[in-house]
Amino acid sequence: MNILRIDSTIKPREASVSAGLADRVLARLTAADPKAVVTTRDVIGVPAIDGNWLGAVFTPADQRNADQVAIAAYADELLNEVRAADTLVIALPVYNFAIPAQLKNWLDQLARKGETFRYTEAGPEGLLKGKRAIVALSSDGTQLGSDIDFASGYLRHMLGFFGITDVEFVAADRMAFGADETLARAHEAVDQLAA
Repeated sequence: MNILRIDSTIKPREASVSAGLADRVLARLTAADPKAVVTTRDVIGVPAIDGNWLGAVFTPADQRNADQVAIAAYADELLNEVRAADTLVIALPVYNFAIPAQLKNWLDQLARKGETFRYTEAGPEGLLKGKRAIVALSSDGTQLGSDIDFASGYLRHMLGFFGITDVEFVAADRMAFGADETLARAHEAVDQLAA
């Protein structure tokens, strides 16, 4: 099994609840499959897409200038990591009710017509099918699935848009209202995951 771990916390890793939950998820998965290969991508520093990115990834490879070659190569590297993965483990801290900007940058880098999705007469079709995603969500005050949770629904939608529809959440949400109890429930949810 190939596992791609995505980190998006702005905190030091040892202080991050989402990173700690992702550690626990990975421990469960690798205990079940000791031969699993884990690739880690910290999306802090992944650049936002812009006009130069658009020009690079949609210019045929043999017509790209040197700057476009570099931009497209980076985007391809991110995409190839996802393509190679059987399972994605995404550490998701909720910031201001939504996903971190850097995680959105990563998703935007992946959103490429003809690579991760295509349009059909029946609507969009994701091209990264057959993968599983486990999302380790943490928040101080936002409850998973509540009216103010704009993080989990968006991430689930984007993964589904890419064809990744097997998405599970383990949540240490509303940490400000009882961190120990919340974390214990999250750990129990990880321990119940099918490995």
